[in-house]
Amino acid sequence: MHTQENLMSILTQIENDILQEMLQRRPDLTEAVPALLQLHEALVTSYDSGGKLLLCGNGGSHADAVHIAGELAKSFERLRPVPDDFRQKLGGLPFGDDLANHLEVGLPAIALGVGGALKTAIENDSPMRDIAFAQEAYSLIKKEDVLLGISTSGNADNCLMALSVAKASGAVAVSLTGPVGGKMAAFADVAIKAPGNSVKVIQEAHLVLYHTTCALIEAHYFENKR
Repeated sequence: MHTQENLMSILTQIENDILQEMLQRRPDLTEAVPALLQLHEALVTSYDSGGKLLLCGNGGSHADAVHIAGELAKSFERLRPVPDDFRQKLGGLPFGDDLANHLEVGLPAIALGVGGALKTAIENDSPMRDIAFAQEAYSLIKKEDVLLGISTSGNADNCLMALSVAKASGAVAVSLTGPVGGKMAAFADVAIKAPGNSVKVIQEAHLVLYHTTCALIEAHYFENKR
């Protein structure tokens, strides 16, 4: 991956403004910027190649994973009109005109563990503890993808297993953790470490970092603010 200086130089002005706005509000996140830019580069490469983002976490971090997927699947801060060719294909179909006017282009993102039936089936049937994220990731992942594991401690075994599946599949393995980083940061291709001396403070930093990530990747593909 590129150096921070190279990545900063290829950001659009809009993307750079988004990053600087984050740093003005949260200068304590400066040390996380190089890894944040590496994640941005990985997501651009993934989406340009037809890939997707997979996410996993436990408890509040699971809620964060679902939150990120939701921000990417529809408009976050910018207009995402459907392309003209798809608009034309909707013509004459049931609700076609309304869909053409109201659908928004999504950036594919899936939070693992949301489907309770699958998760509990894996947990009930597998003799291996904590394998549910890894099993679901294995059924979905391809080499063009990015997998982001979220853990304040960086030591969530089920997230580490999912990162292993990502690496074995040729995908990019990314961790979002607290300042220590734990096993996940030591293993990941990209390790984003947020400051904080408690779970809630780290999670508050995570929110700022992933909202900035969502804003950056959206601004890369969509110009006009809503």
